[in-house]
Amino acid sequence: MHTIQTESPRREGIPATTVVLALLCVMYALNYMVRVNVSTAAGAFKDQLHLSNTDLGWIFSAFAYPYLAFQILSGWISDRVGARAALTVFAVIWSAATIFMGLANGMAAMIFGRVMLGIGVSALPTATRAMSAWMPQGKRALAQGITHSAARLGNALTPPLVAGLIAIVAWRGSFVVLGIVSLGWAIAWAWYFRDDPAEHPSMKASIKPSEMDVFAKARARRERAKEPVPFLQLARRMTLVTVVYFCYGWTLWFFLAWVPQFFLHNYRMNLNHSALFSGGVFLGGVLGDFSGGVASDRIFEKTGDRKKARRNLIIFGFLCSLVMMLPIVLVHNLTSAAIFLSLAFFFAEFTVAPIWAIPMDIAPNFSGFASGFMNSGSALAAIISPLVAGKIIDVTGNWELPFYGSIGFLLVGAILAVWLKTEEMPSEPAANAEPAVQPAV
Repeated sequence: MHTIQTESPRREGIPATTVVLALLCVMYALNYMVRVNVSTAAGAFKDQLHLSNTDLGWIFSAFAYPYLAFQILSGWISDRVGARAALTVFAVIWSAATIFMGLANGMAAMIFGRVMLGIGVSALPTATRAMSAWMPQGKRALAQGITHSAARLGNALTPPLVAGLIAIVAWRGSFVVLGIVSLGWAIAWAWYFRDDPAEHPSMKASIKPSEMDVFAKARARRERAKEPVPFLQLARRMTLVTVVYFCYGWTLWFFLAWVPQFFLHNYRMNLNHSALFSGGVFLGGVLGDFSGGVASDRIFEKTGDRKKARRNLIIFGFLCSLVMMLPIVLVHNLTSAAIFLSLAFFFAEFTVAPIWAIPMDIAPNFSGFASGFMNSGSALAAIISPLVAGKIIDVTGNWELPFYGSIGFLLVGAILAVWLKTEEMPSEPAANAEPAVQPAV
């Protein structure tokens, strides 16, 4: 009997751009999980460490001081040494800090761990630098939307995940587990990613002669990033964007720090139930990030107008978010609170992809520095917002009063966004050159 052998069709592997985007999504999820796990775990360690709500506010916001200081620095570092090395180091730092917090025996140790965490998680400008090299202009908002959706998915999964881990390995073990997983990601990133897409093994094997010119242009842009950063010019262009992002950040960090405690105490829920409700609210942010990215890129594709694709969506999202927040303070009902909190977070996150696309639009060669400058606004809000909310709750006993701050800042942000400039800086003549590869998303 003769066996007839047929040649199986050649199966191509997963495109490198897809793998890079997936790795960045996992990074964003972990980056936010290690920031907000303390909000859920606080229900377990607050009494054990003898802490007040004001003490918790200090712990929640402690990471934001170095986070603010390192935003511009981390962007500058990524522009200099590349996203591969920079993001690996930052991930190792936040992993070690997370494990350390699982060993903390008091408020001082917990704050020290959060400070070190703030240095590590200041990596988002580095991720933007990676996306700027790998993602074409017409897919930038979508890439930002997908990665930030992963961040909010991390937020959504963290409350029930941490609550489950606490039940199994106690609150200390929950920190250790997340730290070890983050270390695993750092190893995977260092092994797989390349700062120059053309140097990636899968790209070398499949590159076409017709693509050589595109690769050469992309490499030339990366070489330009080694030139001195135009600090003053970028600062002038990014200042208003940074203020608008502060207004968004006020709501973000209030939600991430206090929504689990809001359900736990304002509605007298147990830890597991409050975690599920909190996860539902943060799931609204997942949908908002993705929707904002899709909408922004489609508008840009159809109109070629960055103001319509970026600025107008930011204004729309801010206004819708503040409107959805009003019933939370006017109608004291668990069901309505859960629904409108989710909607408010959806529309707040709807603005993220458009606003994170702006640094890449304005200064693609220096997108690490530009995005770091912008994200310093959110970092400043991360210092102030959780602390102010905790103080207000301690003084008044009212868990709904801090929402008025978010409503006010969203209104201010929507007004200021009218004057946002989204066009490319004149000093970036090569910015219209498409990056080397098209992402498969």
